[in-house]
Amino acid sequence: MAAAFVYVGAVDPNEPGHYPVCPLLRFTGVYCPGCGGLRSAHAFVHGDLPAALGANALAVVGYGLFGVLMVVWLIRVIRGVPMRLAVSPVLWWGIGAVLALFTLVRNLPFGSALAP
Repeated sequence: MAAAFVYVGAVDPNEPGHYPVCPLLRFTGVYCPGCGGLRSAHAFVHGDLPAALGANALAVVGYGLFGVLMVVWLIRVIRGVPMRLAVSPVLWWGIGAVLALFTLVRNLPFGSALAP
């Protein structure tokens, strides 16, 4: 994951031709929940939190959650305690609902602030 962030930090997704275009956006004009994620990661790596949030706020939340999970994992490894993630189906459905709602809102006129 760190290598991916280093790469995205080094290769600017704002310059055309470096990364593929989102197929959903290309063929339908609809922003998916991941649209703007590379620009968000690039801005995040460079410490520009407002730009990262503007490109994809949900991705920034994901970076934070992933970072917390990695810190918890590291602490458990140091202490010799195995880490088991048992994610309930309710949580998976909740994550899916948040992604669907984010996608819906960012594609409506009143949610244009969430569009990349």
